[in-house]
Amino acid sequence: MSDTPRAPSSGNTAPLAVEPSDFKVYKAPASSSGSPLRELPEAYFTPTAADLKAAQATLTARTQSLVNAPLQLRATREAAEKAKRDRWPNTTIRVRFSDLTQLEKIFPSSDKIRSVYAFVRSSLRDDVKPIKFILYQSPPKRDLKVSDPKVRDLTLAELQLAPSSVLLLRFEDESLNRSGVPAPLLSSIAAQAIELPKPPVFEEPESVSKSGTPSSRGLPSTGSEQKKIPKWLKAGLSKQTFFSAHVTVVQIQK
Repeated sequence: MSDTPRAPSSGNTAPLAVEPSDFKVYKAPASSSGSPLRELPEAYFTPTAADLKAAQATLTARTQSLVNAPLQLRATREAAEKAKRDRWPNTTIRVRFSDLTQLEKIFPSSDKIRSVYAFVRSSLRDDVKPIKFILYQSPPKRDLKVSDPKVRDLTLAELQLAPSSVLLLRFEDESLNRSGVPAPLLSSIAAQAIELPKPPVFEEPESVSKSGTPSSRGLPSTGSEQKKIPKWLKAGLSKQTFFSAHVTVVQIQK
């Protein structure tokens, strides 16, 4: 059963030409052992008030859309889809191969997934073009098969791929899905591969020392690191010391 458009026949039909300006190719990243990932500071994972407000607004909008969906008229739904198309007229699709090489192209949001399949197939080597493949998303796993009417008949915007999405590629031939196998791209396309943009560098907060422990903030330092004691524990220790001293005095008096 075919899950991808048929490759062009070897007759008079010429393969689709891919213009260099139509796409980008990103090289597979180098081995992670040579360049370890930088650890992000704790502040990076702490949501700001604006983040929380935006998340709440998104959650409220989704809830309302689910509640009101059965009540919407067809004209209302079509108006909502038109507004989405007007907001994101183009969709950036990045296709990732098993070796992490990535193909990127901008499509009109009104295009269907068949256009993405045609672009990817035209970028493959001639010996790989006849091999079937599937584009999918993960996680959660979602196959975007052209044989599926629920996928084939929808636009990229209706498939919730706008304004940008990353799709994974899986060949029917498992030997092409190994991580050590280079992406089977045309040599003219592979030659245009560039490095992926480097991630942003996060500076460590001034209140955190190089060792990752809070600075002493002017307190006298000792040979061993001082451990901070919570105020409630200090109070408890003070009371315990007072009662112990009081009992000792009473015992001496006796």
